[in-house]
Amino acid sequence: MAMGGWIFVARGRGFSAAEEPGALEKRLAPRLRTWFIPAGAREKTNPAPDTAQVRREAMAHWADHCAICHANNGSGDTAMGRHMYPPAPDMREAETQRLSDGELFWIIQNGVRFTGMPAWGAAGGGHNEEDSWKLVRFIRHLPQLSAEEEQTMRELNPKSPDEWKEEEEEKQFLNGGGVNENAHHKHH
Repeated sequence: MAMGGWIFVARGRGFSAAEEPGALEKRLAPRLRTWFIPAGAREKTNPAPDTAQVRREAMAHWADHCAICHANNGSGDTAMGRHMYPPAPDMREAETQRLSDGELFWIIQNGVRFTGMPAWGAAGGGHNEEDSWKLVRFIRHLPQLSAEEEQTMRELNPKSPDEWKEEEEEKQFLNGGGVNENAHHKHH
């Protein structure tokens, strides 16, 4: 009934993602996430071993695929993450860390409707089950992420063509080569 009332009120102003969600929507979104997870998912146990190697593999995957919304450190403090409604959750916080491994796995594989979280395990999503279980191990590690690990992840984050070009020019310069006179450094 509360959901029906919320929809009725929201219809008057629309469902624009450009507007900050109201208090009810902010409280309801995390609950909807858990309501959509099948009960059987909660009991699944993680078959990925809890090893440094698994965390390193998952950290590289996270930096390349997940950090654009969730940030390297899991805070969700990125342009993409902040502008989703609801915003990307802080994966280090108790609300996420309280979810079972099976629930986290299910969310990665199936996504969450009415949020920006896509279904990565679906056809063409790009994650096999093993990758997703490893990511669960990494999510558990996020509250203890070190500064060195964050630096490693920054080096693994995708780069724009301009960033690749600038990096190549810096390497050429440091190796005694000349700088391309046509190169423009817009941010300097």
